[in-house]
Amino acid sequence: MYYEPGKTPHGLPYDPYKACVVPRPIGWISTRSADGVDNLAPYSQFQNLGFNPPMVMFSANQDARGKRKHSVVNAEDTGEFVWNMATWAQRDAVNKSSEDVSGDEFAYAGLTKLPSRLVRPPRVAGSPIQFECAYVQTVRLPGTGPMGTVDVIFGRVLAVHIDDAALTPDGKVDIVKLRPLARMGYYDYTSITEVFPMKPHGSKARAAGLEGSPEKVAAALAEAKAAGR
Repeated sequence: MYYEPGKTPHGLPYDPYKACVVPRPIGWISTRSADGVDNLAPYSQFQNLGFNPPMVMFSANQDARGKRKHSVVNAEDTGEFVWNMATWAQRDAVNKSSEDVSGDEFAYAGLTKLPSRLVRPPRVAGSPIQFECAYVQTVRLPGTGPMGTVDVIFGRVLAVHIDDAALTPDGKVDIVKLRPLARMGYYDYTSITEVFPMKPHGSKARAAGLEGSPEKVAAALAEAKAAGR
């Protein structure tokens, strides 16, 4: 099949676009408003960006009334947000926190708050990994209709929390044990239950970059320079 979005119909009973870019990690974002009201919501357009310094982004469409999401407004107003890893064990709470409710989504979803160290928004208790983030900037992408416009929020990771129980004996994050959630198309999700290694050939610096370790990159570059490579 072939279609041009916004120009020609795809002819399917369900729009295939979001089902083509999968799996998408969940940005379970907690913020606090300028008035001190806590907010929590999942976003399926979330990703890390680089590693030195570590940066993340999440994007949020406007709602059906053309209003910007609370997560966006709060991050801009206060300069802070927290990413919480969404896992299989908390899937029902993730889903409940996506609903448009008045008040505190933590309470609505039956979640307990944990204090952050460097920022004011709380962390989600039970989430095995959290990033405390400083807001950097917003890129606003205009779209069609009230829900078409998108706010893309960028943040710098200031602090990383990892539950000790989430680590393997050799010091890696145990992804299969945690079963992070990821968004598929339609109303579908998946969780990671299998991983496999596939390390490409290349320099030590390239391998360190793929790992995302600034220290190992610097060491590899220094070693190559000393060896005249």
